[in-house]
Amino acid sequence: MLFADLTLARRLEATDAAAGADYVRAYAKLHPGSGAATLEVMGGSAAFAGVDSPVTQAFALGLDGAVTAEELDELEEFFRKRGAAVNIELCPLADASLRELLGERGYRVIEFSNVLVRELTPGDAKLTVNPAVTVRQPEPTDEGAYADVVSRGFFEGGEIPQFMKDVSEVFAHVGMVRFLAEVDGRAAGGGGVAVHNGVATLGGAATLPEFRNRGVQTALIQARLAFAAAAGCDLAMVTTMPGSASYRNAEREGFRIVYTRCKLTRDVAD
Repeated sequence: MLFADLTLARRLEATDAAAGADYVRAYAKLHPGSGAATLEVMGGSAAFAGVDSPVTQAFALGLDGAVTAEELDELEEFFRKRGAAVNIELCPLADASLRELLGERGYRVIEFSNVLVRELTPGDAKLTVNPAVTVRQPEPTDEGAYADVVSRGFFEGGEIPQFMKDVSEVFAHVGMVRFLAEVDGRAAGGGGVAVHNGVATLGGAATLPEFRNRGVQTALIQARLAFAAAAGCDLAMVTTMPGSASYRNAEREGFRIVYTRCKLTRDVAD
């Protein structure tokens, strides 16, 4: 039986921290003058990949015991000198000293997200996917189609922001394995899975509006779970907004909430 304790939290949060570091390394190679960097601090890490990038934030802080004001100073200076706000994904199992410091400095809550986990067994490698949806890993010639379908799935009907284009570009150079879903031979959605220390993180999934409610996301989840089980992972992890369609899809496929994160921010650029 899986317990939602500090041991599990350390493993899950370290997985997201490692994924952020992988992204920054790839981004720095593609954009040498970007100033992309990481910082190990308070038992976790901070990542910077541009002021507007969703990767620019800190994970896994305070899970190894008490933290100090000097450590928080170091974290804030890392973001300040790069002109970015300090964004922290706070695990509820972090040491109380971190929560107290953040409260003293006026951090505010901007988001909640549920962390869900599903245990994997070798038998999950044989999960069957909805036959109405074809799911495959895209060929090099499909890179443009994959990036386009995921970007348009997230930003339907509007201009795709630069940070989303950057994310699509970098994912082609990190360890994230991507899957493209097709319905009637047409690209309908996509999603990725990254593996760290036996944990498969499912993320970056989106479906085009015209293909929603046709089982595309379920098929993508099942295909990625089968991949993760075949790769020897014992856990799969997904982070969703509370009450979202992604949350419901994950629960249907056997995921359960182990804790809810709180995203905190403070503008220290000045």
